[in-house]
Amino acid sequence: MKAIQIPKPFAMEVIDIPLPTIKEDEILLKINYVGFCGSDLNTFRGGNTMVSYPRIPGHEIGATISEIGAAVPEGFHVGQVVTVNPYTNCGHCDACRNNRVNACENNETLGVQRNGAMQEYISLPWQKIIPADNLSLEKVALVEPLSVGFHAVDRGQVTDTDVVMVIGCGMVGLGAIIRSVIRGATVIVADIDDEKLALAKSLGATFTLNVSNNKGNKIPTPSVVIEAVGSVPTYQLAINSVGFTGRVVCIGYAKSDVSLPTSLFVKKELNICGSRNATPKDFEAVIQYLRQNDKINDNDNGNNLISSIIPPHQAYEAMQKWHESPGKVFRILVNFNN
Repeated sequence: MKAIQIPKPFAMEVIDIPLPTIKEDEILLKINYVGFCGSDLNTFRGGNTMVSYPRIPGHEIGATISEIGAAVPEGFHVGQVVTVNPYTNCGHCDACRNNRVNACENNETLGVQRNGAMQEYISLPWQKIIPADNLSLEKVALVEPLSVGFHAVDRGQVTDTDVVMVIGCGMVGLGAIIRSVIRGATVIVADIDDEKLALAKSLGATFTLNVSNNKGNKIPTPSVVIEAVGSVPTYQLAINSVGFTGRVVCIGYAKSDVSLPTSLFVKKELNICGSRNATPKDFEAVIQYLRQNDKINDNDNGNNLISSIIPPHQAYEAMQKWHESPGKVFRILVNFNN
């Protein structure tokens, strides 16, 4: 069967690998669509320190069940539309003992520390399979990155009395925007791209700010700031922008150390927390949202979250273009249907 592999930085190839077999507690999935995400781009660029080469990328999955192991409990059926929780958990580290398995110290994410889903079939433990009935397979491939943004909103304990600033309008940032809007918060969005800011507006943001030219609305002081970029300037913006006694939620991985005015931590009495991956309830919340909002990814409504859908043999070209113009891509889906 076909798989996409990154053998080394700035290289990508389609290879043939054996069809997987399943254990009795596993489910064999026919992969329909897989999204390329920012971590895959970093792997392609050679900047993902958690990756060894060669690596099959991919953990944003829209799939159908092809075969079910003998020990899998009821509730799954062949042909069922599903997505995947792509993280592992060891069960004995501090995070696992605290029932926060999304932050497992020994986590291995598909496509990062272990080979991912950019292949025609994959077998996985049934516990990691999440039903997504009544959704198109393209939308199902959007669930995982949106779930990461949903989780950050949970970490920020956002309510309807909050003013939330989301820094960054990538897919994860869009998830944070959507979840904050659902919770009734007033949402400010900061980015450097006017098209992405317009998309955020269509998803319910009240205020937008282009931080490259300071153009946008006059904004209120946020009580919660969610950093969804991972850069020195955006972390500094988060700490400087949040109001006194506010909360700062950190999603993005900055590639270098960030110098911050720590006096503000005390003066503002800030709560600063990390947000990693997503929990099963975050996945379920995104699936419910997508079921109830059929205009998501609708070109006529200006909120198309999928930049392009490509066959496997065009993956290298698509990734190279994304590398050259990273601000112009939301999601690239690879179509394994043929």
